[in-house]
Amino acid sequence: MKTATFKVCLFGDGGVGKTTLTQRYVSGRFNTSTKMTIGVDIATKFIKIRDWAVTLQIWDFGGEERFRFFLPAYARGSFAGIFMYDITRYSTLMDFDTWMNVFRKGIDYKSNPIPIIMIGGKIDLDHKRGIFYEEAFNFALSKDVFTVIECSSKTGENVELIFKLLTLLILKEIGYI
Repeated sequence: MKTATFKVCLFGDGGVGKTTLTQRYVSGRFNTSTKMTIGVDIATKFIKIRDWAVTLQIWDFGGEERFRFFLPAYARGSFAGIFMYDITRYSTLMDFDTWMNVFRKGIDYKSNPIPIIMIGGKIDLDHKRGIFYEEAFNFALSKDVFTVIECSSKTGENVELIFKLLTLLILKEIGYI
């Protein structure tokens, strides 16, 4: 079996669910008492895809504006990015360009484009929905984003799918599959 390690950056406004998504994926549990991320938290998860044994390093960036200046330096060496928004807060989707500009400063995106996916979190709160999937998908079409996936860290819906798809995209992008 071949092995690889890939750094993936997870970014977006504070409170959209980045930390709970990471924790749910890595531990399989939902923690209701997560605290605000200061700077960056790094988690790792081992995943087998096809004939590859991949270690994902998930860099969960603090979403508060005062931490954004860290993102370009922390983004260096990334193989993919995940922009996350909260389906109940329209403003979190509208901050996409700001986050992408900051993220792309660190990865030299023009000479080395990497897969970016957009994640709508908190679908367990569908009754409070402020952004419909079709709207986010149409928004993403003009933003050079591979796809949009909605998930719930609370129920686990689509959490594994996000990281499996992203790992496949990375493997394809670098010519491993």
